[in-house]
Amino acid sequence: MTDLEPRSFLRGLFDQAVRAADPLFAVPPFLPEPPKGRTVVVGLGKAAAVMAQAVERHWPGPLEGVVVTRDGHEAPTERIELLSASHPVPDERSEAGAKRLLAAVKGLGPDDLVLCLVSGGGSALCALPAPGLTLADKIAVNRALLHSGASIDEMNCVRKHLSGFKGGRLAKAAAPARVVSLLISDVPGDDPAVIASGPTVPDPASFADALALVRRYRLDLPDAVRRHLEAGAEETPKPGDPIFKRVENRLIAAPQRSLEQAAGFARAQGIRPLLLGDALEGESREVGRVMAGIARSVRRHGEPCPAPCVLLSGGETTVTVRGQGRGGRNVEFLLGLAVALGGERDIWAIAGDTDGIDGAEEVAGALITPDTLARARAAGLDAHRMLDENDAHRFFAALGDQVVTGPTLTNVNDVRAVLVL
Repeated sequence: MTDLEPRSFLRGLFDQAVRAADPLFAVPPFLPEPPKGRTVVVGLGKAAAVMAQAVERHWPGPLEGVVVTRDGHEAPTERIELLSASHPVPDERSEAGAKRLLAAVKGLGPDDLVLCLVSGGGSALCALPAPGLTLADKIAVNRALLHSGASIDEMNCVRKHLSGFKGGRLAKAAAPARVVSLLISDVPGDDPAVIASGPTVPDPASFADALALVRRYRLDLPDAVRRHLEAGAEETPKPGDPIFKRVENRLIAAPQRSLEQAAGFARAQGIRPLLLGDALEGESREVGRVMAGIARSVRRHGEPCPAPCVLLSGGETTVTVRGQGRGGRNVEFLLGLAVALGGERDIWAIAGDTDGIDGAEEVAGALITPDTLARARAAGLDAHRMLDENDAHRFFAALGDQVVTGPTLTNVNDVRAVLVL
């Protein structure tokens, strides 16, 4: 055992992981040299406003531009216009924002620079329907995808093929200007084509791939959307297209870097960290069950590492919604973990989204303790039933175990930590 206070340790670890992705520190080292011509900044995502703020503070010459961020994620800028829109379901402002970004980069020449600031959430925040589709069509698809259990890269494959903006189309609009994109990754594997649906990245997927996903997940789509996918017209720009010769995508913050920062925090507290990967996927509750098994192995056998240790992982799990509760993937992971542990002693955990929002709730995540289930029973809460109802936010709110950060103005996906003492 150790004198460590588990709750404070886990919250400090989570905060350290978020701090590692702060755009004010991540952006400046990756800025390109100023061009001979104009510098136009465009951006999209939950971190777009703070990224723009960092550019303004460190850019040596004139610049102009516009970025779109999520409601509540604004930050003051002076030269770069800031727009807000809805997330995770797009609204009319999302469509207007995408049009503004496309208009900002059109008509530029080879001496001009487009500095594109991309972070998670950009897919919903810049939602421009492809010709023949409406925003209502895209909203219906987005809702179906969010409830389907599809992974983030699968969702983005479908979104790109319903868009007039995503899947390299922003880069196409900016040609022949030079394009440098600064990317904050919120996706497993840090694939630039997946982050915010890759507006400046060639798209290797096809309409056929998108249609196959629709069939696999049995998505109920508007007739116009299904016809659009089946027609397969106006394919996204592909690898090898000459429009990408003057496009560079620079990864400036990523889940693995935040996990490594969290690991350093743990070592400084005398706790051995074990990194299990930054791209763990699967059903949230099932990932919780697997992590419970690993934690038990640590306690009983000292494998894969002896206690005291903290098991760190990142990535984006999924929730197939079957109930009517208030859920999110991190709290569903934690409730699944707590149920699987069954009150096992000396095991604590935290899980949260680094943007401060788990699902549609203004809550980053939650904590579990060895007595989580006992406290729940005393409060009249049925953990198994609430898990079945996808009602984990309500469960942890009733226990006072939610992790509330407010908007962090960054986004490097989820951080999960299981502490075994």
